[in-house]
Amino acid sequence: MIRTAIITLSDKGSKGEREDESGRTIREMVSSIGSDVRHYEVLPDERPLIAAALARLADSGTIDLILTTGGTGVALRDVTPEATREVIDRELPGMSEAMRAESLKKTPHAMISRAVAGMRKQTLIVNLPGSPRAVRENLAVILPALTHAIEKIKGDPSDCGAPS
Repeated sequence: MIRTAIITLSDKGSKGEREDESGRTIREMVSSIGSDVRHYEVLPDERPLIAAALARLADSGTIDLILTTGGTGVALRDVTPEATREVIDRELPGMSEAMRAESLKKTPHAMISRAVAGMRKQTLIVNLPGSPRAVRENLAVILPALTHAIEKIKGDPSDCGAPS
């Protein structure tokens, strides 16, 4: 069971002015890998609030995976990657690269995504875009690797190439 937290970053969503379809999409998709969503919140695009939430959840020891949605572009209020880099211990660039590479097959706008993936202690943190369609496309790329990544982060000593 993967203990998951979903954080939606949206100024309008945090004020109740926009329904969070992206968070719902994430919840539906991670259920396919045996995820138990234990935490969900919507925050405004404020770097200190985002960093504090990421650190609090990762440091709690009760969350294996934090998926954020929103704030990964180039608009002035898009600060999710900076907040994430502020709290992670190690970056996992392959996940972000894989998401961008797959998205580039669909839109040239993918090249302006600044999404970050990394670890804080034993929690994997991944930034996803804000739109439900982009969440679906990006999460589908990394979903097959999430369980293995989390097992490794938690200390699984088996070889990565070992037969299942």
